[in-house]
Amino acid sequence: MSRTPLRWGILATGWIARRFTADVLLAGLNVTAVGSRSAESAQEFAASFGIGRAHGSYSELVTDPNVDIVYVATPHPAHFDTAMAALEAGKHVLVEKPLTLNQAQAETLRETALSKGLYASEAMWTRYLPHMARIRQSITSGEIGEVRTLHADHAQSLSTNPSHRINALELGGGALLDLGVYPVSFAWDILGTPVTVQAAGRLGQTGADTEVGVLMTHSSGAISTCLASARGAGSNTASIVGTEGRIDIDRMWFTPAGFTRYDAEGQMVEKYVSDVSGHGMQLQALAAEEYVAAGNLSGELMTLDDSVAIMGTLDEIRRQIGVHYPEESPPASTTSR
Repeated sequence: MSRTPLRWGILATGWIARRFTADVLLAGLNVTAVGSRSAESAQEFAASFGIGRAHGSYSELVTDPNVDIVYVATPHPAHFDTAMAALEAGKHVLVEKPLTLNQAQAETLRETALSKGLYASEAMWTRYLPHMARIRQSITSGEIGEVRTLHADHAQSLSTNPSHRINALELGGGALLDLGVYPVSFAWDILGTPVTVQAAGRLGQTGADTEVGVLMTHSSGAISTCLASARGAGSNTASIVGTEGRIDIDRMWFTPAGFTRYDAEGQMVEKYVSDVSGHGMQLQALAAEEYVAAGNLSGELMTLDDSVAIMGTLDEIRRQIGVHYPEESPPASTTSR
């Protein structure tokens, strides 16, 4: 599939935007503009990466005629409004995970993108990494037999400061949307739509979840378990177990990682070593350009339908553990007397 170069605009200037921009420039993509809520931040970011245009507001960035596609890297609650503004301005969008704060917002974003004939996708970069492509191939070809279980965790030791975004409900804080979205999305990718979802969590003093565990069953009968924590660094590994073998993905499985495949007797039959430049975030951007060039505005590896459905699962997990964001309508239990 040939790729038509797009002109990228970077919306927000935090650390994830810096990592993404470094990777896409490494891949030779064209970053023409950056936008921030402050002119100083935009100018500093532009100078750091040699970007020609710096905007002191998000609205200036999304209406810049020299931008074709906007990478949204704001805190979670701003994903919806900024992505919608970009779509309304006629720009394609790649939105950091989670796509939005909840499923209702995701559905609106999807319908807007479809109605305007624009590409919109969640930046779940893990799906585009080479080791994930090889794992899908291994499973599809039956190399580990029928998949029976999957486990993945994402546990880090993050700030305990109540005002830090990981703990601030007004910023969409909590381990689930920041960390747990990775293993939940991974379970969807490998096993498909869950049939049942059971969740347990621990809430911190701000009401944001510090730990969450999720048990899901899938239509094949397979069981997945996902664990996220913002209070302690874990192994950050993942495994897929089938009737004829298993795949163990190395530490930091959601980044460019290697894996080992074993047969049913536990003998190693494959050792995969990842070879990716930078952090690998450029691969989702390259895919976006290919999809746009081909007129495939829903994508393939991370479709909007997938993202909307996954947001529904995240909503259900939050309902079960009791996490509610100020931007959302009050839950039914608080409105009835």
